[in-house]
Amino acid sequence: MSHKRTPKRKAVIAAGSVAALGAAALILPNAMASQTESSSESAEPKTVKAAAAQALSAQLAEQLGDAFAGSWYDSDEQNLVINVIGDNNNIILGEQAGAVVRQVDNSMSELKAAEQTLKTKASVPGTSWAMDPKTNKIQVTADSSVKGESWDQVESTVKSLGGMAEVKRSEGTFKTFAAGGDAIFGGGSRCSLGFNVTDSAGEPAFLTAGHCGVAAAEWSEEEGGAAIGTTDADTATFPGEGDFALVKYDDPATEAPSTVNLGGETVDIAQAAEAEVGMPVTRMGSTTGQDSGTVTALNATVNYAEGSVSGLIQTDVCAEPGDSGGSLFNENSAIGLTSGGSGDCTVGGETFFQPVTTALEAVGATIGEGGAGAGGAGGAGAGEEAGGAANGNGAANGNANGANNG
Repeated sequence: MSHKRTPKRKAVIAAGSVAALGAAALILPNAMASQTESSSESAEPKTVKAAAAQALSAQLAEQLGDAFAGSWYDSDEQNLVINVIGDNNNIILGEQAGAVVRQVDNSMSELKAAEQTLKTKASVPGTSWAMDPKTNKIQVTADSSVKGESWDQVESTVKSLGGMAEVKRSEGTFKTFAAGGDAIFGGGSRCSLGFNVTDSAGEPAFLTAGHCGVAAAEWSEEEGGAAIGTTDADTATFPGEGDFALVKYDDPATEAPSTVNLGGETVDIAQAAEAEVGMPVTRMGSTTGQDSGTVTALNATVNYAEGSVSGLIQTDVCAEPGDSGGSLFNENSAIGLTSGGSGDCTVGGETFFQPVTTALEAVGATIGEGGAGAGGAGGAGAGEEAGGAANGNGAANGNANGANNG
């Protein structure tokens, strides 16, 4: 592995792998709602970086309340674009804060109600959905395994939502992966280390995919090698409300800095950050190396064969078997852990990631220089399914190599 141990047993299992391919909602290029005319009181849109755009979006969401209907980052213009419901005062407030404002028809509460209808009536394995702020609709994706009565069920449910949702086809199939990046091995599984962190007791640990965490109790740096870490069984989450697990290093003297291994260089991870639609991101994996892309949707739900997983980040980043558990980042911020998806790096596809911020909060860990729950350390991790790796809990094999793409 690229992170060799020193005599003092330094474990720099770098961030790495890529995400298992995930098929989620596809973002359409043109919004259905028209751009509002500028008010005479409006200010020029602010030029901001992706991380600052996310902070501005959170600020406006709180100020606008029910009038806020989603946002995304325009990376070409370096502007935050927000959707609003209601009168001109809401438009003025958003513009004066420095955002580009669009007036739309569907509120967040209406879109969330539509998602609940999909969950109740269309939770078919091989489907996914997420809100698309660019179209102000729910984008539903059905993979190639959804046929016959299952397809009819999905299609009729989407139609019942009266234009608030659209359904698309994906050529691949949604599944978790394992193999790539600096590998970690356990119980016949091969996964990737996502980010090194400090656990709630102040001891070294790392984050990886939950479908890896439910596959094995102990993990090593080499297949058949001595164990270096043990899964905290209480944190392993998959399927359900996330796809993450905490693995504690067996030796409390292990040095596990927050870095991502890119092969010839490393990236220091200073904190964890929330994703924003349109944010440029990087992931690294042993199978496909480094790849780049953008966040296309948030709070995505994916219906894997093993069960539904919610709260994921959807991207257009490619990934292949061998990337499960690996790291997704933006500059010096940890963003996600590879969960799954569809496609490959030849034809493309969708990949889903577990938000690092949510995982840190759930396990009580910290990353970088931040305080409790402030982030995650840069780790590596890709996962590829190994024989017998995926069990009834949907565990995938993955590597712990520092894989990152932007």
